Amino acid sequence: MPKNLLPLISTTVLYLLYYLISTLKFDVQILLGSIFYDFLLQLVFAYVLYALSRRDWIFLVIHALSMGILYIGNAVKISFFGGPLMPDDIFALQSLLLILDGWQFFAAAVPVAAIASLVLFNFSMRHWTAYIASMMLMLLGITIVFKPNTIVAPLDGYFGNSVWDQRSNYVWRGATLYSLLETCRYFAAADQLPDPDKAEEAADNLLAAQPTPKPSKKPFNPRNVHIVLLESFWDPNELKKANFKPNPLSPEFRELWKSAGYSHALTPVFGGFTANSEFEVLCGFPVFKDNVKFERQLLNDVPCLPHLLADKGYHTIASHPNVPVFWNRVNAYKRIGFQTYWSIQDFVQDDMNREFLADSSLYRQVTEKITGSLEAKQPILDYIVTYFGHWNYPLSESRPAKVTTSSKVEEVGNYANTIYYKTRELMDFINDMRKRDPDGIIVVFGDHLPFLGENFAGYADSGVLTANKGNFSIDMFKFYISTPMIIINGKYGPVRFGNLPLYKVPKLILNLLDYHEPSIMDYTNNPSPEIRVRPLPGLYFNVDIKGNVDMCKEPPYSDSCQRSYRWLQDVAIVGNDLFTGRQVTRPRYTRDEPLISELETEQPVLLTK
Repeated sequence: MPKNLLPLISTTVLYLLYYLISTLKFDVQILLGSIFYDFLLQLVFAYVLYALSRRDWIFLVIHALSMGILYIGNAVKISFFGGPLMPDDIFALQSLLLILDGWQFFAAAVPVAAIASLVLFNFSMRHWTAYIASMMLMLLGITIVFKPNTIVAPLDGYFGNSVWDQRSNYVWRGATLYSLLETCRYFAAADQLPDPDKAEEAADNLLAAQPTPKPSKKPFNPRNVHIVLLESFWDPNELKKANFKPNPLSPEFRELWKSAGYSHALTPVFGGFTANSEFEVLCGFPVFKDNVKFERQLLNDVPCLPHLLADKGYHTIASHPNVPVFWNRVNAYKRIGFQTYWSIQDFVQDDMNREFLADSSLYRQVTEKITGSLEAKQPILDYIVTYFGHWNYPLSESRPAKVTTSSKVEEVGNYANTIYYKTRELMDFINDMRKRDPDGIIVVFGDHLPFLGENFAGYADSGVLTANKGNFSIDMFKFYISTPMIIINGKYGPVRFGNLPLYKVPKLILNLLDYHEPSIMDYTNNPSPEIRVRPLPGLYFNVDIKGNVDMCKEPPYSDSCQRSYRWLQDVAIVGNDLFTGRQVTRPRYTRDEPLISELETEQPVLLTK
């Protein structure tokens, strides 16, 4: 066999193999009309790789691994989260590797490490074709970084582009062409530091559109604030055909949630990226893009909720029994104003569900750590991120399965049993804290819906979602990002607020504390008091006070969508200025030095201001 046919043969065989696996195993099928373009581009890549290779067998291994990441990796992510791999997933890889264990860790780490090692080992410039291949790669790299629109514009014009439906983009183009286009788009749409004049203009627009607030005579009331982010917390009873026995939710939780009007948080994510829900609930700005805000778009010290309360004498504490660097939390927490961060090394691993510390143990240990502040009347912001409830929902021997289901999707039954324990352990914490701190504000919410099988299988069985995100109805999109949320206003009890985007929570907390100074949360007061705007990557929707939804995907927009679009544009400019720019829009106010009491606890991770 002529050696120059090897890339053609390997591309043909691997493409057919991976196409069948993607189609039969993950139900992700590239359209037949797109195979020619995708195959041709992959063939060019194969010949470039071959030209730079010293040994044929190593070339075959590298080619198989790289195509596996493109075609199987994308299919796996689509089946889990509804969308393919994006350039920003490279920045999330470190966090992914930190959370995986056993075969899952090696399945993710080995291909990446093998490709990098083998490319270096097999690299060769011994033939004239290698110089041509190198020149092609350099020209392509320069074009992608400096002139990406020369690739994006014509290909988008031919294939089209749906910002909100990346799965469709993938199947229309194929893995290789899709990856090339999205890499170009990443550089084309990279956030630029906003011009200070434009940032100030956007800030003026946001503040001018708001009604003049009525002056309040109530002074600031420094009550304790307890915020609990519940991992993958959701009501499985929404799956009407799952036939759970008994009801997974604690009766006491159902009663409390009912008294809150069955209020929901509208989150920015589905199935993962917890840090984006954290960013919204702590900083009061919406997340627009399909990337992790903590990773690369939080570069400044910003007066988010923890910072504002620290300036009022609060001790601001974050607790999460995971490795401290996950999602860049060490740096992110410091920049938004947390003074203390308790991570995995600060908790006794005494009640584990595989690698996940039980909520009951986490609540107990946090309560022990903050008891000194509660008794000393030192105001605290007590922010807890739970870990139990993470996929794939393992239980320990001390937590036997209690709930049965008719669903054939394995995750549905596992998740229902996880919620059985999470709601009961949550209520024990709420009841205990309301006794210890009757005036405290308690906020509990789910960060995102749980993963329940490939291609939304657990949801599709009950008809609440379809297997393909591109076929979601308006109500399905709202369902897709709605999780239970309860806010308890001390002795006044639960607050009824309906459907609230997570980025609206900090302002609500400040209002409950009678905080009247200017803050960055003033910028995200919605353009109309009757409308709440929930942006998502590539689309947004307006929810009115009755729960009705107006979906805004692409022009021509309705009047409501046009108003929200202009508002979101200004919010994005101000947000970029605050979190990554020069902060010319940062509110001016007088700060007091925080008064921090020493707690007699294990040594925490200290985040000094």
